[in-house]
Amino acid sequence: MKATLMYGPGDVRVETVPDVRIIEPTDALVVITRACICGSDLWPYKTMNPSETGRSMGHELIGVVDAVGSEVRKVKRGDLVVAPFAFSDGTCIFCREGLHTSCMHGGFFGIGDVGGAQSEAVRVPQADGTLVVLPVGRDDDLMPSLLTLSDVMGTGHHAAVCAKVGPGKTVAVVGDGAVGICGVLAARRLGAGRIILLGRHPDRIALAKEFGATDIVSERGDDAVERVREITHGLGAHSVLECVGLEQSMLTALSIARPGGSVGRVGVPQEQTIPAAQPTFYNNITVSGGPAPVRAYIEELLPDVLDGGINPGRVFDRITDIEGVPDGYREMNDRKAIKVMIKF
Repeated sequence: MKATLMYGPGDVRVETVPDVRIIEPTDALVVITRACICGSDLWPYKTMNPSETGRSMGHELIGVVDAVGSEVRKVKRGDLVVAPFAFSDGTCIFCREGLHTSCMHGGFFGIGDVGGAQSEAVRVPQADGTLVVLPVGRDDDLMPSLLTLSDVMGTGHHAAVCAKVGPGKTVAVVGDGAVGICGVLAARRLGAGRIILLGRHPDRIALAKEFGATDIVSERGDDAVERVREITHGLGAHSVLECVGLEQSMLTALSIARPGGSVGRVGVPQEQTIPAAQPTFYNNITVSGGPAPVRAYIEELLPDVLDGGINPGRVFDRITDIEGVPDGYREMNDRKAIKVMIKF
């Protein structure tokens, strides 16, 4: 089968690899019909140490179950399913608390002996706890939005939840990538009264406005902080969604939160420390977040996608086949695409 491998910075290849197979009785094999490239894939695309064997890429997928292990009970061959980017058993103490990314028997696609999802098929460990059956056909018009439930919409929602977004609150979203734009949509869905997007790219800004952004701040650094303070009459935002992961973006997020406010961080951190420790402490700012337990959110978000209440699939502005994946990485890295979908 064909799969995407990364060998170093800017070096993405589509190669033929051995077919996936059932290893554990809790596994399912899924033939992928939709996958995509994630903003977090761009970090290794820029910084990965060269590898002779390559790294299997991709963690967002919709597909059809082709086979199941002897202990799988909740999905069957022929089911159309969506898989969150982290697999989990659904039964351990952390899964029961809604934190599936910390599952005691879980893990992530593209790590170890579990292949990535930018491929023709994938082995899904802990299939019963991981996979969600979709009540639509494989070519339904909702496929793009349903695919976002595997990561980007659930991650934007997680940022909003961690930032304690609620009715009437002022929200600021740092970052205009796909997660940030979905964060805008999540904030609107949760009833935010004002949503400030910190971003600079016209196509992304236009979509964010359609998703609910009421104000745009294109400045950076101290100028961005000053502009947000002006918009909020010197108070800052109740809730800040940090959707980038760089030191500067985190410093901005902390600096624009009002006293007593909350920051939800979902950008994969590229530094080991959080800046502005003392101002954060003295202003009683809550900082929380991490890899989104999107499996916990799928049942909540799925009905809104099915009835058209939200349409997060609009973040996909490029569609390619698997042979076009290397070009898709280049387009996203060069900011020529917001998010690239792979159609099989």
